[in-house]
Amino acid sequence: MSFPATVYLVGAGPGDPDLLTVKALRLIRTADVVVYDRLVSKEIMALVPAGVSLISVGKAPKHHTVPQDRINEILTEQALAGRMVVRLKGGDPLIFGRGSEEAAHLRAQGIPVEYVPGITAAQGASATTGIPLTHRGVADSVRYVTGHRAKDKPLDLDWASLADANSTLVVYMGAANIAEISHNLMLFGLPPETPVMAVSSATTAHETRLVSDLGHIECQINQADLPAPVLFIIGQVVSLCPAQAVSLATQYQPAEAAHA
Repeated sequence: MSFPATVYLVGAGPGDPDLLTVKALRLIRTADVVVYDRLVSKEIMALVPAGVSLISVGKAPKHHTVPQDRINEILTEQALAGRMVVRLKGGDPLIFGRGSEEAAHLRAQGIPVEYVPGITAAQGASATTGIPLTHRGVADSVRYVTGHRAKDKPLDLDWASLADANSTLVVYMGAANIAEISHNLMLFGLPPETPVMAVSSATTAHETRLVSDLGHIECQINQADLPAPVLFIIGQVVSLCPAQAVSLATQYQPAEAAHA
């Protein structure tokens, strides 16, 4: 009687292959099959040895070429065939990565599962921009939230709690709903002058940054048309961004200053 192979839910990090964990790299190099997301960078996929089966299950906003139920089935089929599976996910599999859903399905089928953490996009963007997510006297906590709901359902976030001037708010997948997000944060007390940095494709060669504030980010992000994935860092910590990092970013300029 054959036993199912283990499925490893592996975080690929935000894109830079140097940010992979040693364990993640070892598993990628020894896998029988790699089931990977759209956000796993080409540089990381290039580390997969020749001969390893590659199965793309990438999802784009409003366009899921492979539904989640089918992804679950693919992982199950491969493991039951005795193949060691690396389920490669952008960022960390347990931070907005649906890793726990896949693990629950696999365990229900009697398939062993192991998580391998990855650097989440917030940490990657913090490192490349130099913006601390917490800083004594500026922000004593950090909150990660998703700016997107399945099937485009309305956001049901605790706005009163999130509108905390002493905290840093990091919004994943929020570009489409940044108008609603910024409006509600201001409605519940954050000043329009609250600094915001939007970071596209953090840690990769295509990283792009936009410096703005809560009152203008909606207009600015629409004009900039940053490619996904876009992460928003909201809070006073953005004002601590090193001058060099700011100089590489597109910056909001009030109309009166532009014509001075």
